[in-house]
Amino acid sequence: MRQFHTEGHQIGRTGWLRAAVLGANDGIISTASLILGVVSASGARHEALVAGVAGLVAGAMAMAAGEYVSVSSQADTEHAALAQERDELATQPEFEVEELTQIYVARGVEPPLAREVALQLMRHDSLGAHARDELGITEANSANPSQAAIASAIMFSSGAAAPLLLAAFAPVPVIMPTIGVSALLLLALLGAMGAWAGGAPALKPALRVAFWGALAMAATTGIGRLFGATV
Repeated sequence: MRQFHTEGHQIGRTGWLRAAVLGANDGIISTASLILGVVSASGARHEALVAGVAGLVAGAMAMAAGEYVSVSSQADTEHAALAQERDELATQPEFEVEELTQIYVARGVEPPLAREVALQLMRHDSLGAHARDELGITEANSANPSQAAIASAIMFSSGAAAPLLLAAFAPVPVIMPTIGVSALLLLALLGAMGAWAGGAPALKPALRVAFWGALAMAATTGIGRLFGATV
């Protein structure tokens, strides 16, 4: 019996994975940075919590809206390109066959075979063949605004919840180092998990995310101390 080798690739996850990782990363960094800035300025837990909750709500809504608008623009472009391609297939079928043939020839297929492949694929699914091989649009990478918006909002809120909980329950004298260290560990873990889910090595993404998180928290802490000292 003939055996077939089945490969499992993670490229189909890139759309929602990008939005989810970006949302959680922003949730942790922005909320932890905001809380650290307020605590370094005033030292008051209550003010830090109010700022953190406001940041969570505003950030989740902003992430969802931003992702939805951005991905919707991509979807509109894809739909317009598909509509144009659909019209060309209806009005210039022979030209479209030749166009697809030349694409395969450029990839190394002999012209007679390339034309036969183009004809067979177009008999099966003309628009699908041109969408994939001419426009680069596939089911795996097509834009999904709602999915991106929901993933971003949920993951931002999840990421922001961690520093908020620490701000609520950590002893005031150690609230800043507790949030700072915990946020860096969570960011590194998030970067590693995102890389793992996408099938990539984990170390470099973990260090990259932690570096930018540390930079953001250091900046807001410095600003908080500056204004706190001025007051």
